[in-house]
Amino acid sequence: MRIEAYTQVQQVYGAKNRAKTQNVAKNAGSDRIQISSIGRDIQIAKNAVAAADDIRSELTAPIKASIANGSYNVSGESFAEKLMKQYEEMKGL
Repeated sequence: MRIEAYTQVQQVYGAKNRAKTQNVAKNAGSDRIQISSIGRDIQIAKNAVAAADDIRSELTAPIKASIANGSYNVSGESFAEKLMKQYEEMKGL
C-alpha cells in the first residue's frame, strides 16, 4: 500500500476546502436585510397593540362599581336575546 499517494490526494482536497472557506469569508460581510413598508407598518401595529391596555377601564369601572354597590342587575330575558343574536350571527342565519 502506498501512503504517499494518499497524502497527495489529501493535500489536493485540503486545498479546495481552504479555497471554499476563503470565498465564504469574503462574501459573509455583504449580507443585508431590507424590510418592506408593509412589514414596517405591521411592526408598528404590533408595537401599538403590545403597548395598549388589555382592559378598557373607562368601560369596566362603572360596572365594577355597580357590582360593588350591589346595584348591578342583569335581566335574564335581555341576556338570552343577546346570546341568541350572537349565535345567529355566528351561524350566518
